[in-house]
Amino acid sequence: MSCKMNVSFPRRRMARRDFLRVSAAAASLPWLVPASVFGADAPSERIHVGVIGNGNQATLDIPTFLQQPDVQVLAVCDVNTGSHGYKSPKQFLGRKPAQELVNAYYAKKTGAAGYHGCDAYVDFREVLGRKDIDAVVIITPDHWHGLMTILAAEAGKDIYCEKPMSLSVRQGRAMVEAVRKHQRILQTGSQYRSSPANRHGCELVRNGRIGKLKRIRTWVAENNAVGPGPGWKPMPVPEGFDYDFWLGPAPMAPYHLDRCLYRFRFIFDYSGGQTTNFGCHANDIAQWGSGYDDTVPVEYEDLGAEFPPPGSLFNTPIKVAFRARYANGVELICQTVPHKDGCLFEGTEGSVHFDYNKLTTDPPALKDSTIGPNELHLPVSNPNRMENSRRNYIIDHVRNFLNSVKSRKDPVEPVEVGHHTAALCHLGNIAMRLKRKIRFDPQKEQILGDEEADAMLDRTLRAPWHI
Repeated sequence: MSCKMNVSFPRRRMARRDFLRVSAAAASLPWLVPASVFGADAPSERIHVGVIGNGNQATLDIPTFLQQPDVQVLAVCDVNTGSHGYKSPKQFLGRKPAQELVNAYYAKKTGAAGYHGCDAYVDFREVLGRKDIDAVVIITPDHWHGLMTILAAEAGKDIYCEKPMSLSVRQGRAMVEAVRKHQRILQTGSQYRSSPANRHGCELVRNGRIGKLKRIRTWVAENNAVGPGPGWKPMPVPEGFDYDFWLGPAPMAPYHLDRCLYRFRFIFDYSGGQTTNFGCHANDIAQWGSGYDDTVPVEYEDLGAEFPPPGSLFNTPIKVAFRARYANGVELICQTVPHKDGCLFEGTEGSVHFDYNKLTTDPPALKDSTIGPNELHLPVSNPNRMENSRRNYIIDHVRNFLNSVKSRKDPVEPVEVGHHTAALCHLGNIAMRLKRKIRFDPQKEQILGDEEADAMLDRTLRAPWHI
């Protein structure tokens, strides 16, 4: 499929004081943290980073980037000045708290109480316009991923984009073409590829230890929020929150607290529910272990997915249930099952199950099988990491991205892989929403014989936003 990209963005008025500030920043060198903070890394070897989106996931990603010895975070960006209302009621997040976090970190490192080298922006285009920023971290709601990634690639920035990589199959393809056209590095934030146990489990499957692969089972978590039901009422937009810019390319809609911040993921205009949230972890493992990174299943059907009542604010599945089939007949079943997660590979001679914390096999001794030097070995995020701990997944995934920025070689979750994993989840959502089987051509990236379903491969963007 060929997709020509033309991205346009609405102009925003800029106050004179902001114009002067941005112009001055662009004309000057970044505030460089002393070399002693970065060890042997000279300023010219540092990767200057801007973080776009300062919500819940940023509480993990920003500290991880800060702790890398060759990184300096120069900018944060968010449409929210700062507020509660994220995943945890205690969290107070937004661009101002993020800016304070970064400046406080470097102030402590340098001993300079007046450190103010991290700027804060509302408009992400100001971050992309800075010539001193090498890479951006995109941690926004999913409906912004496509536009931001494409414009970042055009601006010559490398990209760490949180999962799911895309909002739709067609946007994902446009992201792939932009990244490759401009020769950028993109790492999709599906951090479970950086788990040593997961990698070993996938290598066992890929090297035939469970015999012929017959079926893959993946599980996604239950919804961790309940939105207002039919008859819900709009709320006033809080001070310090640019709601129109938050919506951006999404349809105009009345403000409600549960529409934004953490709970955007349960509304189709901005995300794909737990199908694309946890599903882009579990199904990413399924793709890796089965060797299908360069494709997706060709058939999808609903298995009884359940949705909120019509008229509810939330409209993504509250119970995920779909079956997919690859071209070679391997079946994938993705479901919401309480207290189960991860991915189970079932073969003719055994099974491998990775549940995000540990690896289990049948027979049990299979787990200790050694992958020989002449067998298939999957990419390693951190060759020095043998311990399997969830706290290290993000650390090693970020480190792998930074190493790729320097080497200009693809990371463990490059743009095509992130696209195919997200596409699998989007197609599962389409089948569940339509309650009928759909057939997909992975080469043409088209749904066959069903115009209504095929139209759901893309999203209409609110004017004047355009891909």
